[in-house]
Amino acid sequence: MELDRDLASVQEVRDLVRQARRAQEALAGMDQREVDRLVGAMSQAAEQAAAPLAKMAVSETGFGVEKDKITKNLFAARRVYASIKDAKTIGVINEIPEKRIWEAAVPMGVVAGLVPSTNPTSTAIFKALIAIKAGNALIISPHPAAIKCIGETVRVLNEAIRKEGGPEGLIGMMTLPTLVGTAELMKLSNMILATGGSAMVKAAYSSGTPALGVGPGNVPAFIERTCDIPSAVRRIMASKTFDNGTVCASEQAIVTETCIRDQVIAEFKKQGGYFVSGEEEKKLAAVIMRPGSDTVNPRIVGRSALDIAGMAGIQVPQTTRVLLCHQEHVGREYPFSIEKLSPILAFYTEPDWQKACERCMELIRFAGLGHSCAIHTENPELVRAFLLKKPVSRLLINTGSTQGGIGASTGIMPSLTLGCGAVGGSATSDNVTVHHLYQVRRAAWGLIEPEDTEGGRASTPAPACAPEHRGESLSEAQREQIVEAVLRQIRQGTSWSNT
Repeated sequence: MELDRDLASVQEVRDLVRQARRAQEALAGMDQREVDRLVGAMSQAAEQAAAPLAKMAVSETGFGVEKDKITKNLFAARRVYASIKDAKTIGVINEIPEKRIWEAAVPMGVVAGLVPSTNPTSTAIFKALIAIKAGNALIISPHPAAIKCIGETVRVLNEAIRKEGGPEGLIGMMTLPTLVGTAELMKLSNMILATGGSAMVKAAYSSGTPALGVGPGNVPAFIERTCDIPSAVRRIMASKTFDNGTVCASEQAIVTETCIRDQVIAEFKKQGGYFVSGEEEKKLAAVIMRPGSDTVNPRIVGRSALDIAGMAGIQVPQTTRVLLCHQEHVGREYPFSIEKLSPILAFYTEPDWQKACERCMELIRFAGLGHSCAIHTENPELVRAFLLKKPVSRLLINTGSTQGGIGASTGIMPSLTLGCGAVGGSATSDNVTVHHLYQVRRAAWGLIEPEDTEGGRASTPAPACAPEHRGESLSEAQREQIVEAVLRQIRQGTSWSNT
C-alpha cells in the first residue's frame, strides 16, 4: 500500500518538529559563547560551499546566474554574519541602570523557514544563521523545484554544527514538501519566516502562528533631471541584470522626465538596453504572463534578456542585457507594469517630478505596497518629498535597488527577507534580522511606591528587594550569580509558547 503523499508529508513534519524541540532545548542550555561558536562555524562552512551550492541552484532550478548566486551565498555567509555576530541574543542581553530594568532574550522555539526557488541556497543560509543565533531551531519548507540544493545547504550547515558539538536536528528540512505538510509545519512551529510568492506569504499570516513575511517588490526607479545619467543607468543595469532579476528588490519600471528622456534612452541603449515596440511589444507581452492567468510566466523568471527575446521570437543584438518597453498605463491588463523577476523594464516618461512621483505611487499601489522605491537625484529636497509620501519601507538613493534593498550597497541591515510594513500586509517594515527571532523578558524594580503613583509623585526610593549599588558596579561573581538565576528561569520555559 502506497502512503498518501500529503499524509507522508504531515508525518514527516511532526517528526521534524519533535526532533527540533529536543535540539532547541539543548541549545537553550548553551551560553552566548557556545552559540556564537556554532554560528561562526556555520558561516565558515557556508562560505566554503558558496560556489558548489550556487552551481547546484542554477542547475536544479534553471534560474539566475551562477556567479551572482555565489555572490548572494557569500553575502549571507559573510555580510549577514558580520552584522549579527556580536549581538547579545542569549540570557541577559541588557541592563538599564537608570530605569532599574534587566532584559533577557527568550527564543521563539521552532522557526518554520519557507524558502523560494529563486534564491534557494542564500535564503536558507540567511535564515539558519539568524535563527540559531537567536537560540531557535529551524525547519525549512523548500520549494519543490529547489529541494536538492536546499537539502545540500542544510547538510553543510548541520555538519558544521555537529563538528562543534552542537545538538543534532537543529536545522531540519522537509523532503516531501506539500501544501498540506507545509500548513502543518506552520501550525506546529512557534514562528514563521516566509519568503516567496504572495499566496504563500498570505497563507503564513493566516496560519494562526506569528509570522514575518514579505510582499511583492514592484520597484519603480525615478531618474530625475539633476542626476548623473550615465551613473544612474549603470547602477540600474547592474541591479536589474544581477542574477537575472530574481531578487524582489530589483527595479521593475523606469520613470523619467520629458526634459532628459532622450538622454536616458540613449544611455540605456549604449549600456545594453533594447527597446521593443510595435509587434515586438505584443510578442514580449504574450510571454510575460502565464497563459490564462494574471501572474508572471515562470518560464521567464531568472532568464537572460537573450533567452526571453528568443522565447518571444524577437531578434535582438547579442549585446542585449535588458529589454525595455515604453508604457503609458499601469494595471493587470498591462503586463510590463507587474513584478517580472527577469531583466525586463517598463519605461515611463512624465513632464516633471510631481507627475513622476504620482506614477511611482501608481506602480507601488498596484503591486508593491510597502516594499521599495529608487531615486537617482542630486536634489535632497526631492528625496525628502518622496520619503514623506511614498508608501514604501526603503527609499534607495543613487544605488541599484537590488543591492541597496538587501543592504549590500547601503547602510541598511543586511538581510534576504525585506519587510513591507502594515501597508504591505507585513508585521515589520525592517530588513528582517536576528532580533526579530527572539522576544524580551524584563525584570523591572519598583521606582515609585503604589500610593505615590495615584498622586503622580515621582519619588525613587531604593527597593528593598533590589541589590544596592551604592555607586559601584556589581562584582563579577555577583553578576554571574544573577545571570545564572535568570537563565534557570528561562530554561524552564524555552519559548514563549511555554510561558
